[in-house]
Amino acid sequence: MAVEAGKAQFVQAMFTRIAGRYDLMNALMTFGRHQAWRRVAARATLLAPEGRALDLATGTADLALAIADVSPSRQVIGADFALGMLREARRKLRARPDARVALVAADALTLPFADASFACVTSAFLLRNLADLEQGLREMRRVARPGGRVIMLEITRPTLPVFASVFGLYFQRVVPVVGAAIAGDAEAYRYLPDSVARFLTPDELVVLMRNAGLRSVGYRRLGLGTIVIHTGVA
Repeated sequence: MAVEAGKAQFVQAMFTRIAGRYDLMNALMTFGRHQAWRRVAARATLLAPEGRALDLATGTADLALAIADVSPSRQVIGADFALGMLREARRKLRARPDARVALVAADALTLPFADASFACVTSAFLLRNLADLEQGLREMRRVARPGGRVIMLEITRPTLPVFASVFGLYFQRVVPVVGAAIAGDAEAYRYLPDSVARFLTPDELVVLMRNAGLRSVGYRRLGLGTIVIHTGVA
């Protein structure tokens, strides 16, 4: 898969712009379900060995905090390359001094961690935004230790015929209008449905995960088929 020129800079700037309204928009767009999906992904980390967790594209740290909630003894590192998102995450973490979550600025394509550093590697809504998906998957595999878990939460196109049409109308027409009104950024919320429309199917992503060296690869659909949790073993 070819690197998309300029995509990383576009994504980095976009997420910094919308950081202040990111949580509110997620709640509105998903009718409050996004936290439940993150909790499902967090519970999947319970199958990982003991040791540190790395949450990539941590955003405002919701998945990192969900992991900390299900595994209070596990140290969680939340990494993101959008500094605006990290600022919002730091504000949130100040209200959660009990959570063992640390934040670091890092690019998912060139992670500043040694091989086999983490018992599990997670992400929520990262994959569509990578300029080089195959490189991103290789980096996740590299920093996961043997037997560690890689868990990725993503949006996907639903397959139920009638619902797929309704979802497409909502995602393509309604979400950009809400994004313009609430976040003041119609472009960012046009990019979101467009990125989903262009992204791989879950089965196609399974192939890339295996090519990256992950084993026991599988996925589970949630949210009437609009959300997928992909899992693999390093």
